[in-house]
Amino acid sequence: MSVDVVSVDRLYFQYNSSEVLADISFGLKAGDYLGLVGPNGSGKTTLIKLILGLSKPTRGIISLFGYNPLDFKDWYKVGYVPQKIASFNPYFPATVKEVVALGLLSKKGFPKRIRKSDDMSINRALELMDILSIKNELIGELSGGQQQRVLIAKAMVSEPEILILDEPATAIDPEIREKFFSILKGINQDKKVTIIIITHDIGTIGKYASKLLYLDKNVIFYGSFEDFCISDDMANYFGEFSQHVICHRHDSNQ
Repeated sequence: MSVDVVSVDRLYFQYNSSEVLADISFGLKAGDYLGLVGPNGSGKTTLIKLILGLSKPTRGIISLFGYNPLDFKDWYKVGYVPQKIASFNPYFPATVKEVVALGLLSKKGFPKRIRKSDDMSINRALELMDILSIKNELIGELSGGQQQRVLIAKAMVSEPEILILDEPATAIDPEIREKFFSILKGINQDKKVTIIIITHDIGTIGKYASKLLYLDKNVIFYGSFEDFCISDDMANYFGEFSQHVICHRHDSNQ
């Protein structure tokens, strides 16, 4: 039986005696695509930090590929793009190619060096995010949306088995946001990469993700969008109109 990529069981987390997360349980298998949504302050980013071993739970069990994140070693399997990435200084002396290449270091032993033989992997990641044509440009001279795609390419270059993105579309212009989400969907479907994406765009994510975790310090809902759409409990919680928007029935001919 395959091990869950992520497993969270009865997780609690407190910060300065204030409860941030309570009784969180869910699991993700290889190839799942999870939309993690909820209001500001609901604990979404905290949950991701706990999964990545950046914080320690107050109590409960988290496993990443079957290991406690605090003991996990194979970080090349994990691609992570955090929230609120500061824009690069226009004079930052690194090209797009050089930034993406840094994502290969987690797979390397000592001495950690980027070699000519890594060019194929780097170009593949750049092609995936449709930025191969700007690989020699300075990252500080790019738009916010281009910089975001560079950082996702950096997360993808080591061919991770799970990709975790915290509000990745905030710096992307609306006209190319659709293409961005389509690229992620392709990564999920074609490469079977498990994806967790934190987003406020709850009316769009149902077009792409296979599962929804609505968090508000507790788990309000966890399951497929199909189950969300037919849940009387969710209709009562959100109201029928909001449920309709979230489950994306408005894109169908129903």
